[in-house]
Amino acid sequence: MGVHVASQSPSKSTIIKDRTKILIYSFIFILLIFECESSSSKDENRERDALLMFKMSLKNAEAVLRNWNNPPRLPCPRLGSSRTTPPWRGVICLNGNVCGLQLDCLKLSGDIDVDSLLELDKLRTLSLMDNKFEGAMPKFRKLGGTLKSLCISKNNYSGNIDDDAFLGMSSLKRLDIADNRFSGEVPTSLASSMRLLELRIENNRFVGTIPEFPPTLVKFNASNNQLQGRIPPSLCDITDTSAFSGNKDLCGPPLESKCDESGSSSSPNQIVSKANENMSILHVISVIISCLLAIATLVMVYLQLDMKRDGEKDGVTVATTPKGDGKLTFFRDNYGCFDLQDLLRASAEVLGSGNFGSCYKATLMDGHCVVVKRYIHMTNCGKDEFHHHMRTLGNLSHPNLLPLIAYYYRPQEKLLVYKFVHNGSLSKQLHGDRTNEKKAGGLNWPTRLTIIKGVAKGMVYLYKKLPNLLVAHGNLKSSNVLLDKWMQPLLMDYTLLPVVNVEQAHNLMAAFKAPAFCKQGRIDKNLDVWSLGILILETMTSQKLPSTHGSELERWVETIEREKVFDKEMGGTENAQAQMTMLLEIGLKCCKVDEVEKRPELIEVANKIQQLDEKDI
Repeated sequence: MGVHVASQSPSKSTIIKDRTKILIYSFIFILLIFECESSSSKDENRERDALLMFKMSLKNAEAVLRNWNNPPRLPCPRLGSSRTTPPWRGVICLNGNVCGLQLDCLKLSGDIDVDSLLELDKLRTLSLMDNKFEGAMPKFRKLGGTLKSLCISKNNYSGNIDDDAFLGMSSLKRLDIADNRFSGEVPTSLASSMRLLELRIENNRFVGTIPEFPPTLVKFNASNNQLQGRIPPSLCDITDTSAFSGNKDLCGPPLESKCDESGSSSSPNQIVSKANENMSILHVISVIISCLLAIATLVMVYLQLDMKRDGEKDGVTVATTPKGDGKLTFFRDNYGCFDLQDLLRASAEVLGSGNFGSCYKATLMDGHCVVVKRYIHMTNCGKDEFHHHMRTLGNLSHPNLLPLIAYYYRPQEKLLVYKFVHNGSLSKQLHGDRTNEKKAGGLNWPTRLTIIKGVAKGMVYLYKKLPNLLVAHGNLKSSNVLLDKWMQPLLMDYTLLPVVNVEQAHNLMAAFKAPAFCKQGRIDKNLDVWSLGILILETMTSQKLPSTHGSELERWVETIEREKVFDKEMGGTENAQAQMTMLLEIGLKCCKVDEVEKRPELIEVANKIQQLDEKDI
């Protein structure tokens, strides 16, 4: 008797239902695509409408901004479009959005409609220099904390600036309001901007004292105003005294005129007697003639610089020699083309303030990111000596050294420009917020061993290439070991001992915190071996180092030697215990305090490290 098997074929109603579902899903998918396109189109239309509103508030705009028009043209080329249309004149674009307006030297005037610019939520740069705007300064404060650069110099703005005019502009890094007719006191709200890098207020009519600005300023000019009183300490390191010239009642460093107890200038040349107030007409005329001559000289200098800038814009390369002051000297040409002004205009983020100075991340207009380190303890280094040593650093090339891209020299200020590394420092990875920064597969045992191996390779390379230096690195510590996206180590702040002031080097550099140096004051290659040993111990245990010299570090090493406890988050203790212990022992041998002569040579330490494996063999 046969068994009947039921048919598994779907019913007609089931097929209809499935097809209906497919149609519905397809319709929803099309709607989502349309919504995305519509959203993108809305953003583009919003930016276009905002700029057209802004244009309406300007006089002479129709003549110079002819390509600011309605569709089909957009302010910025649409991303992914096959047609390559240029942006509107003076519009700076980034990722298809308006990120800047540079409308200089266009003879524009009128009352700027700041409210229309609020629709440009990606706006970071606004430059309206050398136009014909006049009256009170517009309420740029409305643009809030997103604007990074504001330049309105060489206009006819006048009157007092409200003290809170820049309150809330927390991202402002460059402000240029020079060559106007502003009066009153310098707004103290500027001093609250902790990211301000450049401030130019020269050739105005400001009175009163200079506020205490944050130490982030790298460029400052307040010349030819009516300022008075003591120059604040944050500006004492400005070596170019012309930044304060034309303010007869300013006193204190870096000027030669000293301040009396009241904070006024005590220089006889700064005291104006009553008898001299009634100057003769002849004297007044002579002063006016002198001023006119000075202005003519400044105009000539400006024209020369302007011609030079135009030449650079037209593709004429201005040679930058290592002997030149005030310019960036480059060693590598694969990080984009930029100059010091580009760095000052760049979107900057303070990464930290270390023993030798401040460190910034600068995002250039072309999207490249670099790290700018400002060094404040190299003032005793001569120009020729500094240039020679920078050329030495620029010629170094190794996978475990952070490459030096460029440098900037002035007697009282040195900037070194490096490649930006996204994973930050080893110190941050070891001691950061474990819940946020430590991820699965992060600083496990294989990764830490790879880091130490890379550090050792970089150190060996330095001693091989620089055999005449007793201390080839000098400042090896976890905060100076950066980690790239593959968690490979990159040494930084290396080989600076020859150009750092001796006193600061002995007080601040990691190698000189060794107990042996603190006791004997002797400099030798063992100092870098000791630093490498400390780095190994810190990496294996995640124990923070004491901030003091000598004996505190000695006790820290003794504690680790006694306890020998690995960081539990490193893992790998079951199948790599012997290898981990061997690396810890290598670190301890490098840190021998009482038997310095038995401390191993760097090459010996490096060879032993390279022989280690992530698993027990």
